[in-house]
Amino acid sequence: MIKVVAKKNVNEGEVEKVIKLYEELVRETRKETGCIKYELYQDEKNINILAVIEEWEDKECLNKHMNSEHFIRIVPMIRELTSEKSDMNIYNKLI
Repeated sequence: MIKVVAKKNVNEGEVEKVIKLYEELVRETRKETGCIKYELYQDEKNINILAVIEEWEDKECLNKHMNSEHFIRIVPMIRELTSEKSDMNIYNKLI
């Protein structure tokens, strides 16, 4: 199993637009083979920090997701509304 934490720092005043984009991304991604969990979270202290926490069966399923039509179409639109300080970490389950 693989977990992904993708954190985005949304530009001031753009949070609602970004959440709208994520609504479609989350909905379509949850239909994908190998997607165990795909959820959007908002930081309690800073509403401009959003994180997608994902669970995938394996790396192959994650790679297919990152090449899916909805990912390729929506993620660049999200990037336009976020800062360069965004990051993504991929974790492999150990225990």
